[in-house]
Amino acid sequence: MYQEERLVSIYNYLKKHKRISVEDICTLLDVSRDTARRDLVRLEEEGQIIRTRGGALLPTEHQMVLDYNHRLKVVSKEKQVIGKKAASYTHPGDRLILDASTTVQACADHMENIECTIITNSINSAEILSKHRSISIHLIGGELQKEHRFLFGAQAFEKLSQYFVDRVFIGIVGVSMTGFTSANEDDGMLKKKMTQQAKEVIVLADHTKFGNHGFFQFADFKDIDVLITDRVPNKDFVRLLNESNVELVIACEGEDELYD
Repeated sequence: MYQEERLVSIYNYLKKHKRISVEDICTLLDVSRDTARRDLVRLEEEGQIIRTRGGALLPTEHQMVLDYNHRLKVVSKEKQVIGKKAASYTHPGDRLILDASTTVQACADHMENIECTIITNSINSAEILSKHRSISIHLIGGELQKEHRFLFGAQAFEKLSQYFVDRVFIGIVGVSMTGFTSANEDDGMLKKKMTQQAKEVIVLADHTKFGNHGFFQFADFKDIDVLITDRVPNKDFVRLLNESNVELVIACEGEDELYD
């Protein structure tokens, strides 16, 4: 069993039981104590768990929200590079959906003043794009998530179903061998709906998202057309992307490389 598969199993166990011991992992996955500890270290590094003496537990909801809020405030250099590359996929006359992730917000930062139509649930991205006179902006309705400044809920979901676009730009919390995940179910359901309304689905993810597991899976690899990231992922991910006919684009500062 690959480590990514073990991490999924450990995380799923934690969601159900709230805590796990090294002995539980050894029994559940038939691995050594050293392997179990390495898996816990990996999950801790990715911010998915809190390690304890002899095991691990899930972070509290409060801890998870604070971490997510921090990510929203800090748009890293890697995200800017990815966002710039993603913006090159926009063309005059396009109809686009932008989700509320920080990496997609970086895409909005780099968009040019071209005649196109953009639908978004992100207050931040709508504000950024409002400086461009040629871009028509449709901000979907719904309940406002005040901390992160995006709209969600039944009204937003219903409004999205009325739009059909050329492509959608989606940010993620994590991508594992099983698929793409978001931080919560409300956001995940919106992302899922966005992918259904677009001819082309483009996921933006910096290298730290690989092997990471968010709370809610909203898409499989077969649902994605293009993945833009800043580093070549490991060979298992590359193989899976190839098998799923997902175009992998590596955005590099000063130079872009394409891996089919």
